[in-house]
Amino acid sequence: MVEQYSPDLDAVFKALADPTRRDMLQRLASEELSVSELAAPLDMSLAAASKHIQVLERAGLVKRTVQGRTHTCSLDAQPLHAGMEWLRHYERFWTERVDALERLVRAAHSPTKRRKP
Repeated sequence: MVEQYSPDLDAVFKALADPTRRDMLQRLASEELSVSELAAPLDMSLAAASKHIQVLERAGLVKRTVQGRTHTCSLDAQPLHAGMEWLRHYERFWTERVDALERLVRAAHSPTKRRKP
């Protein structure tokens, strides 16, 4: 059974709910980036970028290391596994329901079920 009420899962979906944060994650999937490098293409201040990164950190999706004044971010995809498990559960659920509905519709319209007048 998939866990319905999980603060960790909630944090992951909250982090993924924003297109700016999804963009950051996509770029971090290729390489580690500094906060400045994450903010630059988004035309946002370092403070605004840092707030987005904090949401990603709380979800466990981003790890930040500090060396001097440089904050470098890296992706940790592990928390996404719980989200994927949750989505797969509902994918199976709805696939089974749609398949059952299709069988019912086909059976209802089957030539063997029709009566002659």
